[in-house]
Amino acid sequence: MRLRSQALAALFLCATALPAMAQECGGDFQTWKQGVAAEAKAAGVGAVGLDALEDARIDERALARDRAQGVFTQTFVQFSNRMISAYRLKQGAANMKKYADVFARADQQFGVQAPVITAFWALETDFGAVQGDFHTLSALVTLSHDCRRPQLFRQQLVPLLELIDRGVLPADVTGAWAGEIGQTQILPSDYLARGVDGDGDGEIDLRNSVPDVIMTTGNKVLSRGWKRDEPWIQEVRVPDEMPWDQTGRTNKLPLTQWAQWGVTNPDGSPLIDKGLKAGLALPMGRKGPAFLTYENFDVYLEWNQSFTYALTAANLAARLAGTPPLDPRNPEPGLDNEQMKALQTKLEARGYDVGTVDGILGTNTREAIRKEQMRLGLPVDGWPTPVLLGKL
Repeated sequence: MRLRSQALAALFLCATALPAMAQECGGDFQTWKQGVAAEAKAAGVGAVGLDALEDARIDERALARDRAQGVFTQTFVQFSNRMISAYRLKQGAANMKKYADVFARADQQFGVQAPVITAFWALETDFGAVQGDFHTLSALVTLSHDCRRPQLFRQQLVPLLELIDRGVLPADVTGAWAGEIGQTQILPSDYLARGVDGDGDGEIDLRNSVPDVIMTTGNKVLSRGWKRDEPWIQEVRVPDEMPWDQTGRTNKLPLTQWAQWGVTNPDGSPLIDKGLKAGLALPMGRKGPAFLTYENFDVYLEWNQSFTYALTAANLAARLAGTPPLDPRNPEPGLDNEQMKALQTKLEARGYDVGTVDGILGTNTREAIRKEQMRLGLPVDGWPTPVLLGKL
């Protein structure tokens, strides 16, 4: 059964007006579930939802997946080449044409362009073909009880129980390992708060109704801070020398400044200043691909905190909008997984917070690298090289 739109507001209010949570994570599993049940009951969840919670079990597969996200050890070029496939480009273009009227409504209502929505649709489930086979409730219960990252998952439990209790979703609904549901992998809280009835049937079905998926995804993107009619990324060419310490996604400067330092369009033509500011992202260092990242790019990181995923999604959207394939250029050799772990260990010893020593080039590790490059007099581009590892 699917979510009836007239119940949406009431569901969201129930999901957000919660009492203080019981023990956040760990301890005896049954005792912990009793605390979750008390929260859910206080939020208005009835017998159907509470029975589903009682039946939920620890899912070792979800724990294993949470601890082994090896896909993000790939470089940006490796990851994007694999994810931006000919099939996704062709099928994405076909879907934008097939559902052009729905995409037009999403653009009009939320200011989010068709390629942006379609890129997420492609990357998350191949347009609904692969929505995940994890028991959603058990996966969320498992990851919430586990004390590695409970804050990311615990807040999704009561909204999911509400959806189940009201018959919106079955108790055995399946999805991604981290609790996402539907064709663009929407979390339960967003299902409640951002769901839109795109096909006018009075219900919101994010697993089977493409119009509902398109409109809801547009609403979610807007809710993360999307700005209408503004770009998200722009591939550029960088000179051999420039103030590399001024690069980075967060250091947004006028395009006139980047142009003054020799940054151009990929074909060498000058940048066109439209009064916007952008950062200069160098995912594989100053000799690799380069992108101006505008404020709308930050929304991609709200969707997925992996910089590699976010830049790939943004680039896929740009490709669907008509831009040519990126130029990988000739980046300096990077580090393999074991070398990256060695580098993170050395950075940690110097007092940097790199999170988990996992061999993944995440945001904290990039920032630590930039600071050490500056200290050592190296070009500050956030790219880990054997030279940097040796100097540390």
